[in-house]
Order: sequence, then C-alpha cells, then structure tokens
Amino acid sequence: MQQPDYDLSKIKFATDGSTFEKAVVLYESGKVTQFEEGIRSYSAVVLGTKPYRVSVEARRYDYGHCTCYLGQNDTLCKHMVALALFVVMDGKPLTDEDKKQVDSPICSGDLRTLEKEELAAVKKSITDALRYTNGYSGPSRTWFAYQNSLQEGCNRLSAIVSNLPVNEQTAHLLVDLLLRLDKKLISGGVDDSDGTVGEFMRETVEVLKAYAELDPSCSLAFQKLQGKETCFGWEKPLLELINDKTLMI
Repeated sequence: MQQPDYDLSKIKFATDGSTFEKAVVLYESGKVTQFEEGIRSYSAVVLGTKPYRVSVEARRYDYGHCTCYLGQNDTLCKHMVALALFVVMDGKPLTDEDKKQVDSPICSGDLRTLEKEELAAVKKSITDALRYTNGYSGPSRTWFAYQNSLQEGCNRLSAIVSNLPVNEQTAHLLVDLLLRLDKKLISGGVDDSDGTVGEFMRETVEVLKAYAELDPSCSLAFQKLQGKETCFGWEKPLLELINDKTLMI
C-alpha cells in the first residue's frame, strides 16, 4: 500500500479529542471494511449507524468525503478519521500510547535530568511544533484552517511539556518556549483570536509553578523574566515566586 503524507501523530494532534476517540472505537471494532486503494487516495465502507462510503486523500486525511451528515457538510467526521487510522496503521492494533491524546500540558513529577542527546531531541521537537504557530495574513476563508494549525501546534507542545522531567534545565526550556510564543503573539503576526495559544501559555505557567514546588532550584529559570513586558502578563505568577522570601533555593 502506498504511504500517505501523514502519520499517526498527525492524526492525533490535528483531530479534536472526541472525534479521535470515536474513530479509534470504529477502527478497533473492525468497522472499516471493503478497503480499496486508489490513485493517491483510499476508500472504504465504514459501519456506523448504517454503512457509509468514505474516502480520504493520501495528501491530507481531512480531505475526502463521507456519506454521513457531517461528511456531506464538508466536516471532518469520525468515519474519515477511522479510515485514516486504518491507512497509517495498516490494520495493526493501536497501543495505549498510540491512543493517548494530550490537549493540555501537565507536570510529569519526574525528578531527573535529561541526557545531552535527550535534550537535543526535545529542543528539536519544540522547534518542529512551533512551526504550526506561525503568523497569519491569509484570506478570511482560510482562518479556521489556520486556527486548527494553532491548535495542532499547542497539542504537540502539550505532549512535549507533559513528558519532560522536572529540573532547572527543563524549567529554562519552558521559560524560553513561553518567551518565543510571546514574541510570536506580539510581533510575529499570530492571530490568537480564540485564545488557543494564550491558554496553552497559561497552563504552562501552572506547570512551572509545580516545578518550583517540587524542585525550588527551578525558580532560578524565572529570573530571566525580570523586566520583561509580555502580551498579557503571564510572567507575574512566576516572578512572584522568586520574590517570595519563603522560597528557599
């Protein structure tokens, strides 16, 4: 079978949680039937409340068609995602990790340092995820697709942050990430009208506060925020921590 231009991680991070979960159930229940491969496309009959004819392109899994109500209204549906899962997994079972979605950053609670190679890999993954949060200057008709890109970028970043161990090294990484996002919002042309990026930043600040509780030396990373003027004052809770005389480092 020809390989599509997307993979499982693309489907996970670019699909909303509810649709992805329902698609996983369809896929794991063997509801994707009569699979056929076309020219840079795939089709199948996906069994839902009734059999639906479904197709997706090899270029993008959200480009296709489904005979269900959502599909007929040009909305990505669980049947299309289930077919895309069938394509990228080639019918193989999904692991628990494959099915795990992260849409908000959390503190791992894992107190350790990263090896040099691990640190380099994390930095690269952050840079790759940030590519989904570029500025916007397109026509209004593509604004929703742009917002989906922002959400995908924040989902990818959330997964990275949630897997990081807790130490001063990773606290510096997260502070730098917040500063990079702040710059994108202030002067990089990012249109965060629905607050996707801002909410991710607020949640990451909460992660950093948890870092400081677990390892007070993490608050040393917050010192680079002194004298900074950010887009919505997200740095204030972190600066309060380093000014708190009860915080012993």
